[in-house]
Amino acid sequence: MNTVPSKAKISAIGTYVPERRLTNADLEKLVDTSDEWIVQRTGMRERRISGEQEFTSHLCIRAIEDLIQTYGQNVEDVDLIIVATATPDYPFPSVACLIQEHFHIQSTGAFDLNATCAGFAYGLHIANGLITSGMHRKVLVVGGETLSKVTDYTDRTTCILFGDGAGAVLVEADETNPGFLASIQGTDGSGGVHLYRSGLANTMKGLPLQGEGNIVQNGREVYKWAVRTLPAGIETLLEGAGMTTGDIDWFVPHSANLRMIESICDKAGFSLDKTLYSVEYMGNTSAASIPLALGLGVREQKLKYGDTLLLYGFGGGLTHVGMVVKWGVPNL
Repeated sequence: MNTVPSKAKISAIGTYVPERRLTNADLEKLVDTSDEWIVQRTGMRERRISGEQEFTSHLCIRAIEDLIQTYGQNVEDVDLIIVATATPDYPFPSVACLIQEHFHIQSTGAFDLNATCAGFAYGLHIANGLITSGMHRKVLVVGGETLSKVTDYTDRTTCILFGDGAGAVLVEADETNPGFLASIQGTDGSGGVHLYRSGLANTMKGLPLQGEGNIVQNGREVYKWAVRTLPAGIETLLEGAGMTTGDIDWFVPHSANLRMIESICDKAGFSLDKTLYSVEYMGNTSAASIPLALGLGVREQKLKYGDTLLLYGFGGGLTHVGMVVKWGVPNL
């Protein structure tokens, strides 16, 4: 639990999703499923799918361009780029370095982080800490994924879930009107076997891994962990911040599955009407899902400057991070 006074705020946001839509009707032609079955169990109707030669860096760049155009910002003086992704274009160079090159940012640090679906919230946590410490002044935090490229479209349990997209925010120094109020993190590495992609190692805890580089998930176990862990984490976070659910204008969890979100809301005491999510028409976009939900909230004129948000990322690891944030982005 962290309640160290912040000296940073979120000042701008941009998002991007690919043009191609993968509907439930499309999936009916690929595997034994139906629109009714998918909606009933996940709340998903569509996902966006990247092109054959469209990778995570391309989506992230488009999201940053949207940020620049929408808010009249520039990124030339950004002194750190953090990209949360589990699907980088390459193991290295990082997506962050590809972004630096594209925007010709002359003097900046750049790195990718992988906390899967909790990645964007971890990126915000790190950016706030570095700015509050005085080590940085302006950080670009990006969450981007091309999960369709690591999805097995013959596996009916996973192919219905995942989509592609990206979102980016600027986190800037602001000592007079800071935006980060409290945060909490937690990890249960023993659950790593329930959600993984094989890599250089093809065994875990002595057991052979499946999927051949595609996503493998034990949905039942991940669901049980999430609906047990998040309500407890939310309670601890709010208590530490001296707040209640009534002080939160918008709950913004990782958009893993609408039914999971509904269960978490019910257990934590949040109304679904005061919850922002991107899952219905974008699917599970891992590290991109929270910024995509925030972007939808802005465009739909739900999310306003000064609103108090509770963001909560959770996913493979298993790891999670929650935070209470004052929204510092000007109204459009």
